[in-house]
Amino acid sequence: MSEVWRDLLRRLLLLNYDELKAQLARRLGSVDLAADALQDTWLQLERAPQIGEVRRAHPYLLRIAYNIALKRRQSEREAVTLDDARGALDLIDDAPDPERAAEAKSEIAALEAALAEMTPRRRAILLASRAEGIPLSEIAVRHGISQRMTEIELKFALMHCGQRLGRKIVQRFGPRRSEGST
Repeated sequence: MSEVWRDLLRRLLLLNYDELKAQLARRLGSVDLAADALQDTWLQLERAPQIGEVRRAHPYLLRIAYNIALKRRQSEREAVTLDDARGALDLIDDAPDPERAAEAKSEIAALEAALAEMTPRRRAILLASRAEGIPLSEIAVRHGISQRMTEIELKFALMHCGQRLGRKIVQRFGPRRSEGST
C-alpha cells in the first residue's frame, strides 16, 4: 500500500508543481527557496521507508515542502560564511592600498637604480646572497675570490642600497660571537 501512496504523491507533485511552488513562494518570500524545497520534497518521498494513507495530499505535500524550507533557512542562518569568519577574527586585508602600492613601486625603482650603479660583481654577490640565499662560501668560489672579500663586497653593496633607499643598515658580518666571548 505504501508504494501506491508514494506514486500518488509523486504524481500530484509533478502535476501541481507550479501551483505548489507559487503557494510556497508566497509563504516563504522566495521562489528559489520554494523550488529547492519542492525538489527536496521529491527526494524525501523517494527515501521515506513507508508512507501511510494520506487524506489530503495537496496540503500534505505543501506542509512537507514548507517544513523543509524552514529547516534549510534555519541551517543557513546558523552557517558561518567566509566573510563572517573573517569579520569575527577581525582579519585585515593585506592587499596594499594605492598609496602603499605607489610607494612600493617607487622603492623598487630606487633599488633598481642602486643596483645599476654597482659593479657587476658586487651586484651579482648581493643578488646571490640576499635574493637567492646562496652561502657566502659558494659565492666566493663562483667569483674566484676569498670569502672575506665576498663579505666586504656584500657589505658595500648593502650600504650602497641602504643609502639610496634612505634605510639604516645593520652591519653584522662575520661569525656571530657566542655569549661570554669578547
